[in-house]
Amino acid sequence: MTDKKKQKNEKSSKKLFDFLEKNRIHKKDFAQMIGVTLSYVYNLIDEAIPFSTRTTTLERIATVMDVMPEEFDEYVISSDPVPYNKNLETLKDIMKKNKLSTVEFLKKFERKKRLLLVDILRGAKPLFIDFAEFQNIGEILNIKEEELFELWKNVLIEHLEENGFNTTGNKELLDSMFAGAKKYAVSKK
Repeated sequence: MTDKKKQKNEKSSKKLFDFLEKNRIHKKDFAQMIGVTLSYVYNLIDEAIPFSTRTTTLERIATVMDVMPEEFDEYVISSDPVPYNKNLETLKDIMKKNKLSTVEFLKKFERKKRLLLVDILRGAKPLFIDFAEFQNIGEILNIKEEELFELWKNVLIEHLEENGFNTTGNKELLDSMFAGAKKYAVSKK
């Protein structure tokens, strides 16, 4: 390995090590959050292997660390930009409002769900359209029922439009569907 490559490796490895130490995250938990093996995380930190250059892995690491992937010298910006998602940004804003870091948010979910959530937060997977999943997120983020329902409704409409559903031409159907869903989802007080 050349001196320049070794410097890059040390810089990213140290950044990762410092983050894990500062946030008291067990390497096993971190490995699960980013979808790699425990030994891979140890090898990254110990510099036994070069720091990852795989876009997905670097974006997952950056998402969990609440930093931009560009902060890692190894990151190469994808030629396919991730489209802006207003609903995802709303969710991230609620996390910030609750002063909840990504790690704190992830730890509130069962381990097997954390990788999917990391991919959702980095924009690689869509937000849940399953209302029960949304309720779980709503409970964790203390989102009021009305606000949660509106966010879910926006996500579902976005999903329908992306899959060819004409929301304008089917407005009455949508209004009726959401009126029924609201009766089910939002308790009357």
